Amino acid sequence: MSGSVLSVQARLALAAAVSATLMAPAAQAQTVVKIGHVGPVSGAQAHYGRDNENGARMAVAELNAQKLSIGGKKVTFELVAEDDAADPKQGTAAAQKLCDAKVNGVVGHLNSGTTIPASKVYNQCGLPMVTPSATNPELTTLGYKNVYRLLANDLALGAGLANYAADTLKLKKVAIIDDRTAYGKGVSEVFAKVAKERGIEVVSQQYTNDKAVDFSAILTSIKSKKPDGIFFGGMDPQAGPMLRQMQQLGLNKAYLFGGDGICTDKLMELSSGAKTLANVVCAVGGASLDKLPNGQAWRARYETQFPKQFQVYSPYTYDATMVLVDAMKRANSVDPKVYGPKLAETNYQGVTAKVMFEPNGELKNPAMTLYSYKEGKKLPLN
Repeated sequence: MSGSVLSVQARLALAAAVSATLMAPAAQAQTVVKIGHVGPVSGAQAHYGRDNENGARMAVAELNAQKLSIGGKKVTFELVAEDDAADPKQGTAAAQKLCDAKVNGVVGHLNSGTTIPASKVYNQCGLPMVTPSATNPELTTLGYKNVYRLLANDLALGAGLANYAADTLKLKKVAIIDDRTAYGKGVSEVFAKVAKERGIEVVSQQYTNDKAVDFSAILTSIKSKKPDGIFFGGMDPQAGPMLRQMQQLGLNKAYLFGGDGICTDKLMELSSGAKTLANVVCAVGGASLDKLPNGQAWRARYETQFPKQFQVYSPYTYDATMVLVDAMKRANSVDPKVYGPKLAETNYQGVTAKVMFEPNGELKNPAMTLYSYKEGKKLPLN
């Protein structure tokens, strides 16, 4: 009698074990939430890309420490990081790779030139995307319902710099150098338009590219026009050499204006001690971390995990990751089709801002901070 009972128990135990084995992969697939991140982690802009990726990694680690349940299941977050090398073709390839990997949402890309074409790919495969740093206004005019921006766009940055040049510095003449990327072209056009409206004469319009390092001919041409300031639409790998060459050519009194692309800690290193660094005025589409309630504590955590890697956007990638997961929690689902629409209703207190979105995906009431470089530090002007 006891033998047949044991046999029945053994059969039940075996059936349960087989059932659990068969079900385990399905359960695991439902509980791993993949967050895609794309940025340039190779090439001249790799310091931006690493900084961005670090912010997303911080968020994922902190979310996992919370041991969240969504839709009745415990979830584990995983960062799926891709490199686009700041190249539009690589950007769209990375976007397609994330679509094929069936990630649950995307943080990225860094550059407007990669974000705009990638957004079409994400729209086609139905993936929500929050960019922490792409500022070209065109992004939110494309009509995609899955695209959101977590900081001020070039309309705010370019206008803010032009107004500062007119109101505070009382400049009369400026020159413009544009690297012809989606970002550089966009922010340069806004600066030029507002500067002219404010009575500042644009005495020279020059063009370069995002791989250039020699600006001697351009700066020599500009010098003859005797501008009070130069606006550069581009990134810090070009702004650093430009500052050195401005000093070599005696352009020591001209301000160098730029958007968030040049407004990095790395610029101090890239300018190699050029005295012209003290003439930089740059703008970032958010409030200074030092002035935000949780900013200094966040920066301290970042420095502990990623010492001396901070640039500009890691707090924004951190917030972007948290905003995606906040929408998942409110929807009680990690399915992009289910939680995606909840992003439009976001009301989330992040490190960088109280995150709420306009109907077109722009951040509501974005802040903007102007910075200068004094005695080896990047300091807010407002």
